[in-house]
Amino acid sequence: MKFNERLKELRTEKGWTQKALAERMNVTDDCIFFWEKGRSEPSVQQILDLSALFEVTTDYLLGKTDY
Repeated sequence: MKFNERLKELRTEKGWTQKALAERMNVTDDCIFFWEKGRSEPSVQQILDLSALFEVTTDYLLGKTDY
C-alpha cells in the first residue's frame, strides 16, 4: 500500500474529513486532498506528525510495513 492510500485509510478509520485532518495538521484541506491523490507529499516533519497523530510507525504510514 502506498502512502496516499494508507493516509486515506487511517483518516477514514478515525471518521475524520479531509478538513478535520487539515485542521489537526495546520494545513489546508487542499493539501490533504493532494497528499491522498498522490499529487504531492508531506515534509519529513509532517510525516512524523502524522505518525504521532495516528499512533503508527512512519514505516507503516509510508507503506513499508503492514503493522
